[in-house]
Amino acid sequence: MSDLNHIVDEARIAFASASRPADLENEKAKFLGKDGVLTKELKALGALPVDEKKRRGAEVNAIRQQVEALLNEARNALAEAALNAKLATEQLDVTLPGRGLAVGGVHPVTRVTRRVTAIFRSMGFEVADGPEIENDWYNFTSLNSPENHPARSMQDTFYVEDKDERGHPLVLRTHTSPMQVRYARQHTPPIKVIAPGRTYRVDSDATHSPMFHQVEGLWIDENISFADLKGVYTTFLQRFFEDDDLQLRFRPSYFPFTEPSVEIDMAFTKGPNAGRWLEISGAGQVHPTVVRNFGLDPEKYMGFAFGSGLERLAMLRYGVNDLRLFYENDVRFLSQFH
Repeated sequence: MSDLNHIVDEARIAFASASRPADLENEKAKFLGKDGVLTKELKALGALPVDEKKRRGAEVNAIRQQVEALLNEARNALAEAALNAKLATEQLDVTLPGRGLAVGGVHPVTRVTRRVTAIFRSMGFEVADGPEIENDWYNFTSLNSPENHPARSMQDTFYVEDKDERGHPLVLRTHTSPMQVRYARQHTPPIKVIAPGRTYRVDSDATHSPMFHQVEGLWIDENISFADLKGVYTTFLQRFFEDDDLQLRFRPSYFPFTEPSVEIDMAFTKGPNAGRWLEISGAGQVHPTVVRNFGLDPEKYMGFAFGSGLERLAMLRYGVNDLRLFYENDVRFLSQFH
């Protein structure tokens, strides 16, 4: 093997003379590249007798391992030298004050949703959640809005190309009211539930958004009347706005899923909106057809339902005059609620 030892010595000198990683890789090629000295030695083994081939192959491999070890040492030395040079030129002043991370907060609509949920829970209501992609039957037909019914035009929505397993068209739900039917078909009276969540309609202006949040409420039992609706919703608004003096009025209206139906208006007795009537919710006694779709007998069970926009509640509570501000992600606006 003595005639191969010079390769190790030559590699040591060559690697030590390389001042840059690129130079080192060039020197490596002279020894370990496809045309390198050791590669040629390995190729030459094929012409040797078997016994000589084994002996010579072991010698070449031993020399190769030594050269590779020298190469790794040289690489580490260059990397350490580069790091030391960088540290010498880049100084860190550890006495500078740290840069604090901005503290996030809960979105105002989420705050309102949590507040509404807590208030209704305190009055004995359960909280239900359901799919935002709803089939036509739950979103319209089960709520007494059959196909081609004019009431459907009041809720222009986004249709999905696919259909469900029964062939029903799929839509982005226009309200959380489908949860009335879904929940009632899975529970027995008394049924007392709210369903907050995202809803979708083709609408966009200062007070409407293609996506918005709604809370649906339902109370079904044998002896639930309009008086219960008034009591529950009045209590809710007084707690939500922390104002026992606010006024409510119930105006006759029309919804296909309630009969009779009302629009609920409220008025503050103090503050910037004092004396001004503001629409806050739609409500009414659940229509007998809808009660049947619950799987219940409308001659025995009755109750009320309401639907309120959570953004509308947030706008009144926080004094916001443009609903779009909630979704523009302007940190200057959102940081006010942290």
